[in-house]
Amino acid sequence: MRLDDPLRAHVRLQADQDKALARLGVETVEDLLYHFPRGYGDTAERRPIGELEAGQTAVIFGTLKGLKVKKGWKRRIPMAEGKVTDTTGTVKIIWFHQAYLAKMLGEDSQVRVEGKVSERNGELAFLNPKIESAPDLFTQTAGHTLFPQYPETKGITSNWLYHAVQRVKAAFEMVEDPVPAEILKRYSLPSLKTALVWIHMPKSMTDAEIARKRFAFEEIFFIQLEKELSRQETREKHGFVIEKSASDVEKFVSRFPFSATNAQHRAITAILEDFKKGYPMSRLLEGDVGSGKTAVAATVAYAAVTAKFQVGYMAPTEILARQHFESFISYFRHLPVEIALITGSGCLKFPSKVNPAGYTDISRSQLLKWVLNGQISVLVGTHALIQKNVKFKNLALAIVDEQHRFGISQRQKLVNNHTTIPHLLSMTATPIPRTLALTLYGDLELTLLDEMPAGRKKIITKVVVPEKRPSAYEEIRKELASGRQLFVICPRIDEPDPSKELAVQAKSVKEEAKRLKKDIFPDYRIEILHSKMKPDEKERIMQEFKEKRIDILVSTSVVEVGVSVENASLIVIEGAERFGLAQLHQLRGRVLRGTHQPYCYLFPQSASQKSSERLKALVEAKNGFELAELDLKNRGAGALTGIKQWGISDLGMEAIKNLKMVEAARAEARALVESDPTFTKHPLIKARLEAEVRRIHFE
Repeated sequence: MRLDDPLRAHVRLQADQDKALARLGVETVEDLLYHFPRGYGDTAERRPIGELEAGQTAVIFGTLKGLKVKKGWKRRIPMAEGKVTDTTGTVKIIWFHQAYLAKMLGEDSQVRVEGKVSERNGELAFLNPKIESAPDLFTQTAGHTLFPQYPETKGITSNWLYHAVQRVKAAFEMVEDPVPAEILKRYSLPSLKTALVWIHMPKSMTDAEIARKRFAFEEIFFIQLEKELSRQETREKHGFVIEKSASDVEKFVSRFPFSATNAQHRAITAILEDFKKGYPMSRLLEGDVGSGKTAVAATVAYAAVTAKFQVGYMAPTEILARQHFESFISYFRHLPVEIALITGSGCLKFPSKVNPAGYTDISRSQLLKWVLNGQISVLVGTHALIQKNVKFKNLALAIVDEQHRFGISQRQKLVNNHTTIPHLLSMTATPIPRTLALTLYGDLELTLLDEMPAGRKKIITKVVVPEKRPSAYEEIRKELASGRQLFVICPRIDEPDPSKELAVQAKSVKEEAKRLKKDIFPDYRIEILHSKMKPDEKERIMQEFKEKRIDILVSTSVVEVGVSVENASLIVIEGAERFGLAQLHQLRGRVLRGTHQPYCYLFPQSASQKSSERLKALVEAKNGFELAELDLKNRGAGALTGIKQWGISDLGMEAIKNLKMVEAARAEARALVESDPTFTKHPLIKARLEAEVRRIHFE
C-alpha cells in the first residue's frame, strides 16, 4: 500500500460510490486519512438489549450472529440481516443497500451498534444502523472508541467511511510528519501517526480534541510559513523610494474638511516611512466605517504623485470606483494632478478642457495612451485596472480598497507586472479579529484606524419587535419629512417559492418596496437595488439616490461596503438576525457619512433568546472590532465576509479562535524561516510548500 494509491485499489467501490467520494475530494488513500470527522457520535451509556423500546435511539454492544445476504422480495434491492445478542436478549439488524457490511463484519463479530429502534413484523430491529467491530469491548483493560461522524454525501455514510479507514489503517505507519518534532514537543502535540489514530479512532474525547488541536496547529503553521516567505521575498525586491517632507504632507492634510485623527497621522507616518525603505511596502490599513481610510490613501498618493510617480486605486464595484474617483478630485482639485476612472462602463478624466470645473468622458484608447506616457497621475478603477492592456509608465503605489473582495491573484496582478514592484496599500472597513489578521494577512504590516473624526455623531441603534413597528415608522416618517433619506435592507431579492417547504422565509427587496409604497410611505419615491441588476442600472439608481431624487432605497446587502450618501441618515434592516454582527455593523455604517443624527432600526423576524442577545451586542458594542471578535466566537470565521476564499478548512477556522495558537504558529514559522530560509534541514516542509504552490498555480 502507498499513500498515493487510488482508494479503489484497497476498498471495493461501486461506480456511484466512486463518484460520491470524488465529490468529497477523497480519491487516494492519503485523501481518506485526511478526511477528518467533524464530530463524534453520542456517547450515551450502553443500553441492554432486553430494555430496548421502539422509537428509542440507542447504543448496544453484543455478538453478531445469523448473517445472511439476500434481495428484498418487492423491490429486489440488495440487503443483509443478522441478530445482535447480549446477556439480556437479541435484536434484529437489517441493512438496505449495504449488504457488503455483513461480509466485512463476519459471523460472531463483537460489535457496537448505534441507531433508532424500529418495530418490523412484530419484532424490534435496527434499520441501517451505525455499526462497527469492537473486539476490545469484551476485555477488562481496553476502553472503546467513539463513533466518528464524517462529512458525508449521497451514497457515502459516516459508517462506510469509518470501515474504509479500518481497511487502510496500515497506511498510518507510512506517513512522514512535516512538523518538526521539537515544535510538537514544545506544545505537547502528538506525532502525525498518533494524531491520525486519535482523530479517526479516539478512545476518549480528550484524545480527539488533542488530535484536532495538532492538525489545527499544523494548518496555521503552514499558512504562517507561506506568509513569512512572502515577507522575505518582498524585502529582497527593489522598490520605489518616495520621500516627502513632513511640512508638505501637513499642508495637504490641513486642507481636509475635518481635523485628522491621531490614528490617521500615525498611519500616514508609518506608510511614508515604508516608502523610504527601498523595498516594496505591503501594508493593510484596517479601519472602522467612517474612520477616514480614503483620506489616508489620498495623502500617501499625494506623496507619490508629487514625486512624479503614478498611483493605481482598485475598488470592487463601479459604484465605489466612481465614488473614490470623485473623492480624489476633491482632495487634489487645487493641484495640477490628472485623475482618471476606468470601469467596464467607460472612462472619465479630470480636469476636463470642456468642463473646467469637473470631468468628462474619454475613449478607452486615449486614456490608455495617457496612462502609458505618465500623463495620468492617479487611475481609479474596478477589475478593469488589471487588464493586460492597462500599462503604466511608473506605477509606484497600488491601493486596493475593500481588499477582501479580491482574490490573492487579482491583487498580485496589480503589483507584479512591473519592472520595479510598486508599494501595496490594502484597505478594509470590514473589522478583522486579531487572530484572523495574523493568519490571513501575515505577509502584510497591519495599521489600525481606531479613532473616529471629531464631531461624528454616534448611531442610535434600536431593536424593533413586531408590535413596535408602527411607532418606529412614525419616527422614520418625521426624519423623512425633514429631508433625510432612508435605506431599507432585505435578506433576499425575490419572494421564496411557496411550493418549496424548505425555502427561507425572509423579506424580499421587490415585495417590501411594493408594501412600503402602498401601506407605509405612499408620499415618497421608492426604488430598489440588488446584485442581479445591470451595472449601469445600479449606477443610475445610486446616483439618483445621492442626488436626493429617491427618498427610500430598498436594497440587499449590496450597499454594505463603502457606498456614501451623506443625506441618508436612516437605515432599516429586515431579518436582522440573518446577518452576522460585523455585516450588520457595516450596513449601519451607510448612515454614518453625514452630519445629521443617524438612526439604525433592526427588525428581527425571530424572537429567540440567542438572536436577541446578538442584536443587543450590536446596540451596545463600542466599535466594529469588538463585534468581529464576538462574531468569530459565536458564529465562526466563515461568518466573516470573504474568509472562505482562503481555502482554510473547518478545523483551521476553529484554530483561528485561539490567539495563543496563532501567535505560537507565527513565532515558530518566523524562527524557522530565519534559521533555515531554503528549508535545507526541513525537506518535508519544503516539499509541502512546493506542492501547495503547484496546487494554487494549477487552480
